[in-house]
Amino acid sequence: MKLLVVEDEAKTLQAIQQGLEESQFEVDIAYDGLIAKRLALKNNYAAIITDLILPGLNGYELCRQLRAEGLTTPILILTALGETDDKVMGFDAGADQYLTKPFQFTELLARVRALTKRGTQVAMTAQTLRYGGIEMNLDAKTVTRDDKPIDLTAREFALLEFLMRNQGRVLSKPAIAEHVWDLNFDTGTNVVEVYINYLRKKIDKDFPKKLIHTQFGMGYMFKEE
Repeated sequence: MKLLVVEDEAKTLQAIQQGLEESQFEVDIAYDGLIAKRLALKNNYAAIITDLILPGLNGYELCRQLRAEGLTTPILILTALGETDDKVMGFDAGADQYLTKPFQFTELLARVRALTKRGTQVAMTAQTLRYGGIEMNLDAKTVTRDDKPIDLTAREFALLEFLMRNQGRVLSKPAIAEHVWDLNFDTGTNVVEVYINYLRKKIDKDFPKKLIHTQFGMGYMFKEE
């Protein structure tokens, strides 16, 4: 499998490249975002690993522009910026995972393997989920409630899908983080709460019947009132 690693710090880049190659990956490298964009659009990578602070084009813009071009390659962000807002920006830009520096290479490797494995799984049939007036087309990536179109980001769509597939069950924050972001839950972050609030504003705010319910001390439940 071929990976693209984007990092402007030479020692960090060399260490990541060496570790991945020793783990049987083929690795292309880029020192700035503009070169990374050209490589990503030209080659077929199993995953892209990128820093956020880059010359030419930062990691956020790199993700946004690649997604705007229709590229679906899994993207893992590596950065020293570990605040919740930074993570939310990364996910909104189209990143699939987020790993804060400093990190152990074994953790990076585990996440890369999870991303590349997921990227090889192809949905063979269109699916539609329906509940509480919501209709979610998993193939066309569209959502309606009572026939009213609802515009969701990719991460909001993934969160709603997970909630709908588990309607009637209490879902803990760690479970949501693991399934929607592939993250080991960090009790110091409120990414889950942020996205639950985003979703509530879009699918519950303008409707009399609420579907997303907080189970205090336990998590969230998707159910009709």
